[in-house]
Formats: sequence, C-alpha cells, structure tokens
Amino acid sequence: MATTVRRAVLTLPAAPLGPENPLPALRPLDRTHAVDERTRAALPRDMARQIGCAQPATVLPTRVLDGYGRERVPTGLDAIVIENDRLRATVLPGLGGRVHSLHHKPTGRELLYTNPVLQPADFALNGAWFSGGIEWNIGATGHGTLSCAPLHAARVPAPDGGEMLRLWEWERLRDLPFQVDLWLPDDSDFLHVGVRIRNPHEHTAPVYWWSNTAVPEGGRTRVLAPADEAWHFGYEHALTRVPVPVSGSVDRTYPTRGDFPADYFYEVPDGARRWIASLDGDGHGLVQTSTDLLRGRKLFLWGGNTGGRRWQEWLTEPGTTGYAEIQAGLARTQLEHVPLEPGEEFSWLEAYGPLSADPRAVHGDDWAAARAETERRLDRALPRDGVEAAYAAWRPSADTEPGESLATGSGWGALEVRRGGYELPGTPFAAATLGEPQRPWLELLDQGAFPEPLGAEPPGPSLVSPHWRDMLETAPADPLTEYHLGVAQWHAGDRAQAVRSWERGLALAPSRWQLLRCLAVAAGEGGQRDRAADLCAEAFDDLCARHHDDGERTAAAAALGREAMEALLTAGRPGGARAVWAALDPETRRRGRFRLLEARLLLAEGDRAGARSVFDEGFEVADLREGAEILGEVWARITDDPLPDRYDYRMRPAR
Repeated sequence: MATTVRRAVLTLPAAPLGPENPLPALRPLDRTHAVDERTRAALPRDMARQIGCAQPATVLPTRVLDGYGRERVPTGLDAIVIENDRLRATVLPGLGGRVHSLHHKPTGRELLYTNPVLQPADFALNGAWFSGGIEWNIGATGHGTLSCAPLHAARVPAPDGGEMLRLWEWERLRDLPFQVDLWLPDDSDFLHVGVRIRNPHEHTAPVYWWSNTAVPEGGRTRVLAPADEAWHFGYEHALTRVPVPVSGSVDRTYPTRGDFPADYFYEVPDGARRWIASLDGDGHGLVQTSTDLLRGRKLFLWGGNTGGRRWQEWLTEPGTTGYAEIQAGLARTQLEHVPLEPGEEFSWLEAYGPLSADPRAVHGDDWAAARAETERRLDRALPRDGVEAAYAAWRPSADTEPGESLATGSGWGALEVRRGGYELPGTPFAAATLGEPQRPWLELLDQGAFPEPLGAEPPGPSLVSPHWRDMLETAPADPLTEYHLGVAQWHAGDRAQAVRSWERGLALAPSRWQLLRCLAVAAGEGGQRDRAADLCAEAFDDLCARHHDDGERTAAAAALGREAMEALLTAGRPGGARAVWAALDPETRRRGRFRLLEARLLLAEGDRAGARSVFDEGFEVADLREGAEILGEVWARITDDPLPDRYDYRMRPAR
C-alpha cells in the first residue's frame, strides 16, 4: 500500500485534565533533577557549563495543570495514523504529538509500551503528564510543558513524494518555534522523524530536547547502546560516572534489576553511531537511531523497590506490564542545555523501527559482543549512511508549507509572530488561531493598554519575556497592568520591583485577591512566614467574598485555599488553617490533596489519632509530584509503623 496519513479516533479510559490552575506559577521549579555544587565542580568542564546554562527559574508563562483526578471514563481522543505496508504509527496531536503506538505489521508486534489508559500525573514541568509511547520534550530539564497540550498538525509532501505528518508549536519557556515531521518511506520498517528548532531572536537561546520512548521492561529485556560508561543520576542530586553494563555488582542494562528509579546517560564516544535498543529475551524489540547532532542516549528505569513499583501501578491500570524508557537528546545528560545562536537552528533526523538480533549474543556475558551484534543488525536493517541520506532528502522539505490542516494548537505562536514579524517557512502560525487568551495581549500590542480593568475573576495568563515586559512598563498603570508587570518582573529576577508593582496595583484594585496572593508568595519566598500567612488568608477571604460558582473561580478557590492552608500551617497557625478548611466546598475537601492537608492540620492541632484515621480511611493524591516524599514525612509524624505500600512512592533510599 502507498503511505497514507489519515484522521482517526482512539478510545481509551481517560481521566479528564480538568481546568488549568489560574494562579501564576511564581514558585521556583523543584530540584528533583538538579545536582549539588560539589557534584558540578567535579564534572567535565563542558558538561558543567551546559548544566549551568540558563535554567529557567519558573514555568512561567505557562500555567500549571493540576485539575485532574483519578476517575477514568471512556474518551475518544483525536488521532492521526501514518501507515505503509510495514508499519502503522498512531499519533495524538492533542496531547503533545505523542506517538501512542508503533505497530510492526509483518510480525504483529507492538514496538512501544502502549498505556491502556490515559492517567495524568504530576511529572511534567507544569504538572500533567502521562506515560507510554514516544514523547517530544523541549524547553527545560524534565517532561515538557506541552506534554498534554495540542499541537498544530497538517499534511505535507514527504521527501519521497508520499505523505508526511507535520507537528509544530511555539515553545513558550524559551520562545522558540519547533517542528516534528513524521513519515514512513514506502516499504520501510522505520518511522522517520525530522526535527527542527529555530531561534528567530537576536539573543542566544538555551535549548533542551529529549525524545523519550517507553518500552516494555520485561524480565529479560536488555537495553543496549554503544558505550562502556554512563553517568548515573539517582534522584539524590549527584551525577556519577559508572561502568556499563555492571555497576555495584548488578547488570544495570536490565531495567528490572535496579533497586530504585535511576537515569543512566550513556557516554557515547565521538564518531560512534548514535543508537539505543531495547531487546527482549528472544532478541526482538525496538531500536532508535539518528544523525549525529542528537548525541545523548539514556536509559530510565523504575527499579524493583516498592516506590518504583507503586509509581508504575499509579500511571496505568492493574495488571499492565511495566515499562522503561530509552531516550535520545541534544546533550550528554538531561541536566544540560545547549546554546543556539541568534538566527540559527538545530535540525536532525531520527528513525524508529524493529530489530532482531541473536539472543545468545544479546544476553551473553560479553558486553562488547552484545553491542557489536546489535549494531551489525542495525547496520543491516538501516545503514548509517541511509540515515544521513534520509536527513539530506528531508531537509529541503522542512520549509515546505503545510497542506490540509489536521489539528490546531495554541494561538501563542501567532501572537509572537504578529509582534516580532518573524518569517518561519514551513511552520505558519496563522492569525486565525488567535483566541481569547491572546486577546488582551493583542490589544496591548496594538493599542498600548489592556482593554478591560482587573475584575473579580482570575486574570488571564501573563507573558513574561523582555519585549512584553517593556510594553507593560509603558502601559497605563492600572491594577491589571501592575499585576502582569509584577509577574514579568518576578520571572526576570527583579523581585523587589515586582513587589512594588503589586503594591501599587493593590492600592487601586477593586478586587484584591489576585495581587494579595502574589505578595503572599513573595513574602513566603523571602522567609516571612507570618506575613505570607496573613496575605494568603486575606486573599482567600477576598476571593470567597466575591466567589461565584463558575469553573475558573472554583479552581482559583481550591488552589488559593490549598496555598492558604499550607502558609498558615508553616507559620504554626492551625486555627487559621481550620478556618480556611471550613470555607472550602465539600467536593474540594474530599480530594486527596486536601485529605493530606487535613491530616497535617489534625497533627498541628495535636490530634494524632485523627490524622492516623485519615490515612487508615485511604486517599489518593492525584497530583502527587514526582520525587515527592510528603506522604512518608507526614506518616512518620503520626506513627513509627512502616509506611503502608499504598503510600510509598519513594524514589531513593531512606535517609
């Protein structure tokens, strides 16, 4: 059959994403994937330099996605299917362009770990993420902010004259446009993926990219890459060079043999072909390879400890096979960012396909022989010069204008193109995609002022890049402008000026809660616990006085109520926290995050038995953060009993 690109619907049990958190993400990124200064000082100079390359302070201007739950219902998801005689790839354009499935038709094998459910969890930089398939991560260390966001998608002529699927968006952490082109050459067993990131600005931009592929972990599954050493990261803020395959008397290339979740970033020698494979006990599996620009390769494994197993269960449904991830990125490790000069671009080609090798060699004790056998089979299936030729053939097609639209992303790219006048062949950001979130900013751009004053409802998303900050500084100083200006100044690190802007806005604002909350965060980050508690409680009271039962304000009340309770408990004021608890609506109080807060409140009130009963009754914190240890910490304050397995999500050894 000729290669086709068609729309489809994939039905999965899915937990709805829920509303965005309307409070601006002022707090710093967590340090789950950070290294300490002592570790950094001992690293190779280029790696240390790139680890320190402009890590973002917050996820602004994006909003946090934490409104999902754990109740799943059958849901039809928009999908795009790319198919030839050999492969069928199913892509989800509304969920970050995730490749949900890669089915090899001659053998009937699914090459990826395909999650049978869609269950968001707090793993992305901005919250919601889900496991399975192939994901495209851009922006900063971690799962990207577009993990659960829609991308633009369209048909484009492929380099061989067939059809190609183009995905594209404007990445907002770095203000960079990117595209992912996917196609299946006729009679090919390999999905070809052309990626391009462009810097249209007059300043250097730090770039992060990792393509993450979930594969079944299996008891006999082995991950192979052309390396004898790796950098190990075990969620303890250290990066250590270790031998491959055996480290600490355990062969770490078998994902189920690790104790705790861990990353292994392979030290692929210069000049070596870039590839990574996951092969089962019979020598069958998936291989990923690329042109040389995509230099990094990594294995992520969950390990066999209770916490790792619990996370695996949390992300899917009971009885589902576990998974590991094989990954490929621009740098040696995911802690690094690579500078992209003004007006320049990064582009490369990846290929994903089936691989079969002699299982005796793959699973033998001779690591060099296992690697050599795998690479020989790869060279036979897709020679290195074939990948280079495919890249050369694709590169002119990257500028081809898309044809039929298959999906629509956000309007933020159109706003930035309107502001900057950028010419971006191949990735049009049409004015028709501008929507309600962009409307006030379009008015600021064209008229120099926001169209409406600050009301009782949550303000729309803030923009924080320097050109928007400059416009805010010259706009009329009304409360809404001061609010957005303060957010932009805070993001830029000018915290004192941000506080002054919010205070100016507060003096004139008819609705005060939005600005009070920003001032509360500033006080908390500055170590002023009592002031933070006072301001947050006042903000919550003001919102409740103005609260109407609509979705956005209900989400704001829940988010602000949580922050107020946490601030009051931190300040040692359980009475104030109890008053906030009483003001929350019953449905909010039943959510797992708030049951955990209730247990903390009862502890603060001296009711250890009441706190224990909350745990005994059972609850699930739907938005529990990757690496969070809060459940164990609260449990340890209640009792010396071992932490029950249902609450054990620890990703590192107990300290």
